[in-house]
Amino acid sequence: MALRHRVPVKLRLHWKLVALCVAFLAACWGVFGTGTIRPYVTTGQAASPGTVVRDIAGTEDLFDPSVSHEVKLTFRDEAYEDMLGEYFKDGEKKYVEADLTIDGTTIPSVGIRLKGNSTLRGLTWKGQGRTGGGNPPEGARPPAGVQRPGGERPAGGQPRGGGFGAALKAEEPENLPWLISFDEFAEGRRYQGRTQVAVRPAGVASTAVLNEALGISVVGAAGEPTQRSTYGSFTVNGRTSAPRLLVEYLDEGYAESLGDGVLYKSLATGSFTYKGEDQTEYVEDFKQIDKVGGKDLQPVIDLVRWVNEASGEEFAAGLADRLDVESFARYLALQNLMINFDDMAGPGRNYYLWYDLGTEKFRVITWDLNLAFNGDATAGPDDTIGMGGGRGPMRTGHPLKEKFLADAGFKKLYQEQYRELYAELLAGGGATELLDGLVTAYKLNGGADAAKVDAEATSLRTLLRTRTDSLRSSFSGS
Repeated sequence: MALRHRVPVKLRLHWKLVALCVAFLAACWGVFGTGTIRPYVTTGQAASPGTVVRDIAGTEDLFDPSVSHEVKLTFRDEAYEDMLGEYFKDGEKKYVEADLTIDGTTIPSVGIRLKGNSTLRGLTWKGQGRTGGGNPPEGARPPAGVQRPGGERPAGGQPRGGGFGAALKAEEPENLPWLISFDEFAEGRRYQGRTQVAVRPAGVASTAVLNEALGISVVGAAGEPTQRSTYGSFTVNGRTSAPRLLVEYLDEGYAESLGDGVLYKSLATGSFTYKGEDQTEYVEDFKQIDKVGGKDLQPVIDLVRWVNEASGEEFAAGLADRLDVESFARYLALQNLMINFDDMAGPGRNYYLWYDLGTEKFRVITWDLNLAFNGDATAGPDDTIGMGGGRGPMRTGHPLKEKFLADAGFKKLYQEQYRELYAELLAGGGATELLDGLVTAYKLNGGADAAKVDAEATSLRTLLRTRTDSLRSSFSGS
């Protein structure tokens, strides 16, 4: 595979134009000497941000769970080691140029980088962990007695599904979590409408990360915006892995699928605190995904200020003018039902905000469910889900969530949505059916370990039964 040096995309695409301009200026210098030259600026056909130049169709719908999928990556070892050096030095996740083949369609020069925060805490290279990143923070380990679904304690006392300190080795790139970017080195290129796809890790604690796949499916079944996902065999530089979970990324294409609006990602480095009207003060809090240059962060800043400054009465009266409150109640109910600690109020601040330009209202979108369905299956609808799935105080919190649940009217809406979700997904067996479908999809792919995935599924089914039985008393007679 011939890989180009990392020259900026626009320069690579328009080198002839650049060369012509240089030659013209040189000629002018020769003719006019040291006289002043006032150049006219010429704009080439470079793609503006978000412009689709090429959308690769592929041979199969990447997220069709009824067929097997195959993903192959090839890159230079030297480039990979340089990337690792940067990551282990300062934590920067740089892109490596690679060739990708998906279901028989070859896509040259994609960008790949490591993905995750807590997932990578246990990553080692040459037997060493990254300085300051090898262990979970104090208090991050599950409380004593917290068990995996089915009563099996996770290896090393860690949560299932590739959470804090998952055992990963840089020498085994086929098992690492990756983010694949189709347009990093080819501006304007997409694959089936997407600019990015995530590949979840393969680790000793979880063969198929079924808990995350189930969480994604459950959110979709509840009628909330979710990600598509599926399983596929995965190979890196000829090294094969068990089938990996491929997950849709919330990129520009995803935003377009939601309608006419703007998508914002909450960042793990940020908060939901009003810092004034200077938008540069919020660069560590939110990232705008689409319509960059056309829209800005002002709607988010307005929401943050209002939520933090509104009195209880103002909040109750005015929230529905700014937020889809029914959807938000469903979001909060789902996080509790799935025993997901790391939601919008968790340490990862995992959520997106969708701003509908027509209604001028926000919607909170679920993001990152690698810690879902993990821990204390007996936690009630009003219990705070603690780190590792146990019950306990939140370590970060979120003003919007806290004010919403503190209001009697919104709390009633939360309980109503929870009751409906419980009836359909747990008591009605919806979640178990989704789990069965995921196991079937996993086994379609080469390298599938049927025994391990069946054991993982059995553990999750036990958790779902316990969760159903435990919550029944909360909704009996309703």
